[in-house]
Amino acid sequence: MSFSNILTEDRGSVRIISINRPEKLNALNKATIQELHTAFADAGSDKNIRVIILTGAGEKAFVAGADISEFAHFSAEEGRALAGDGQRILFDFVEQLEKPVIAAVNGFALGGGLELAMSCHIRIASDNAKMGLPEVSLGVIPGYGGTQRLPRLIGKGRASQLIFSAEMISAAQAEQWGLVNKTVPQAELLEEAMKLADKISRNSPAAIAHAIRSVNAGFEAGRSGFAYEVEQFGSTFATEDFKEGTTAFLEKRKPNFSGE
Repeated sequence: MSFSNILTEDRGSVRIISINRPEKLNALNKATIQELHTAFADAGSDKNIRVIILTGAGEKAFVAGADISEFAHFSAEEGRALAGDGQRILFDFVEQLEKPVIAAVNGFALGGGLELAMSCHIRIASDNAKMGLPEVSLGVIPGYGGTQRLPRLIGKGRASQLIFSAEMISAAQAEQWGLVNKTVPQAELLEEAMKLADKISRNSPAAIAHAIRSVNAGFEAGRSGFAYEVEQFGSTFATEDFKEGTTAFLEKRKPNFSGE
């Protein structure tokens, strides 16, 4: 499968998706959002892929934001459609994907770029990364889930500070606040993401899919995450991975999970 704005590479059971618009600091436009949806959908359905790493081409930017030139002339209705379609096609889609997605944040992750990183299940940042939601400085607000996911990750007060001030924070600050899981030198970023991906890929893909659904359920309005966890816990007992995992444990050997 060939793309114009992204690159894909498989390393064993890990697929690396790189946003490849370095001349635009990997800014998100409609075409890139659609290509990312296709790439994530393909990785999600590929039984050989167990973990996905998302990063940006080059060393300057993960994603420096949305492509403002595409929507500067939009009406209110067009703005609503832009945000709604984007959330459905990419941001919510990534969050709900039943394979773990690790964001390897290299350089700027601003606006839609930070929103995309927050849609991923785990974030690792290079020490030169800068993160922020500068939308209010343009007379607009985050529209790809930023006002919802940022408070969940770092708390309402800190999220409000970042959103209202439009300021950027360093990777070290982002790690301190819990926005990223770990910060590493730029040269070690992909290697660190691969280490984590390899560790995850040794576990049951079926159980991880149930776990992702359960974690997400806890943030859905009107749903009891605890009750959903009970349901998903029970469902894992009907999987081949459960039989293999428990048998391997009792036989004192490493499990060979099929993902079913």
